[in-house]
Amino acid sequence: MVPSTAFARSVLNYAGAGEGRGEVDVVITDGRRSRLPGWEECGFELVTHSSAVADWHDDQEIAEVHYAELESLARSLTGCDFALASDHVTRAASARSGRDQSPVMLVHSDFAANYAAVARTAYHGARGRGAAALARSGRTAEDVAGAGRILVMQFWRNLGAARMDYPLAFCDCRTVTPEETRPFRYTGYVAGGRSFDALAVMAPTPPSAHAWYTFPDMTQGEVVAFRTYDTELVDAGRTWFTPHSAFRDPGIEVGRPSRFSIEARVMCLFI
Repeated sequence: MVPSTAFARSVLNYAGAGEGRGEVDVVITDGRRSRLPGWEECGFELVTHSSAVADWHDDQEIAEVHYAELESLARSLTGCDFALASDHVTRAASARSGRDQSPVMLVHSDFAANYAAVARTAYHGARGRGAAALARSGRTAEDVAGAGRILVMQFWRNLGAARMDYPLAFCDCRTVTPEETRPFRYTGYVAGGRSFDALAVMAPTPPSAHAWYTFPDMTQGEVVAFRTYDTELVDAGRTWFTPHSAFRDPGIEVGRPSRFSIEARVMCLFI
């Protein structure tokens, strides 16, 4: 029976055998109607957060205004000593290139356990937006390299219609283990063109083992904050990631309306 808090039943694309994918029919629960704990426990959280950005198609304005807003939000949520944001991605069906990309139809999380080695060198020789992020924080690349703990928070904001064709779903990290993932090399993200290992998530047994949630009718005054990396959890052998994936909303015709969203990663560092 589909629970009364369900938002939709949809198919998610998990990693399958070899290079294939496994389609799994899942119930995606309405997170607004669920008693979820905060991001520290289940990996994600809906947060009220307004922005002063006037034009979400203007990458320069986003860099000059929104990055600092998200750094402040990340510090407030995590208690970190300093936070760095230096890139973002918008997603829409009409994606062109660069920071405009299509929704990702794969159950994944962004960083494998070895990401700390990449993160600690990410701001060496930083220029442009990376240098601006260091300047806002008053820190140096050496401070990043020597941080005692590295936590990556991501922030997802809906910029389009309240109901869209391919919204984003989040998996309760308490229902998935590191053993259910496999790393794969990824170079498609825009952040400096650096390669790193991301995580593909394997199909669960039984199919209902993973608990999936979405937040319907999100406004521009809300974001979903979700954890994609934490050296503290990696070292403890616990789930450091939050699986997520776009999914097809069966109640919306494709493109009527299509998704328009923005996401940004914020590196939170503890001295």
